[in-house]
Amino acid sequence: MSQHTPQKRTTAPDIRARKGGAPIVALTSYHAHTAAIADKHVDFLLVGDSLGMVMHGFESTLPVPLDLMIMHGRAVMRGARKSLVVVDMPFGSYEESPAQAFRNAARVVKETECGAIKLEGGKRMAETIRFLTERGIPVMAHVGLTPQSINVLGAFKAQGRKVEEWAAIEEDARVVAEAGAFSVVLEAIAEPLAAKITKQVSIPTIGIGASASCDGQILVMEDMLGLSPRVARFVKEFGKIGEAIDRAIGMYAEDVRTRAFPGPDNTYGVKE
Repeated sequence: MSQHTPQKRTTAPDIRARKGGAPIVALTSYHAHTAAIADKHVDFLLVGDSLGMVMHGFESTLPVPLDLMIMHGRAVMRGARKSLVVVDMPFGSYEESPAQAFRNAARVVKETECGAIKLEGGKRMAETIRFLTERGIPVMAHVGLTPQSINVLGAFKAQGRKVEEWAAIEEDARVVAEAGAFSVVLEAIAEPLAAKITKQVSIPTIGIGASASCDGQILVMEDMLGLSPRVARFVKEFGKIGEAIDRAIGMYAEDVRTRAFPGPDNTYGVKE
């Protein structure tokens, strides 16, 4: 009897080893079919808590519950075969203590079988990152603009636009690397600062609104496909899928109203 050999999936150590090498390619994904499409092109897929805004219509990521992240994480794992899948820890699921973070992160890993989790915060989350990594849970860190802190920040705005802000952000990146994170997302950080951090830290930096000098790049898939009505300055639309969907639905509606659909090719006759 032939035996199926599963394809080797990218791991957190694989991503960690890419520091200073070929650029790392990443996208968000929230469902099985987009994960399957992206899987052959990317190195890792992030099940981002941005799904709260992109898929569920929330105004921020704050209302997203852990159960929702797990559900979408399981879907992405069913679609992706080779990419590392990283699942965001949602607001309120890890900040209270390292023990709370481990309890919830362990649940994410067990129930989704993902390869890593991501959490927001620099220096303040170092103890938690160390606690998780020492207990077998790979952690991707996230500094700069941290969307879960929107109520403190007041708005989604770029960080490090003033040189006097640089030291704190540089320290955040350095400390999470020292705590054991295998990579760090730099979001909406002034380009020269992101380039400087990339040279300073020992782990790969993943830019989103940062610098082409980062070790990798990530975008929200719906943003880069042209599905989102409004996007940040740092987004480049590589497709216009939203316009294509609008046209297709318009054509469908017209055919239904004129009774052109369903036609003979779309219906069943009687067998003699």
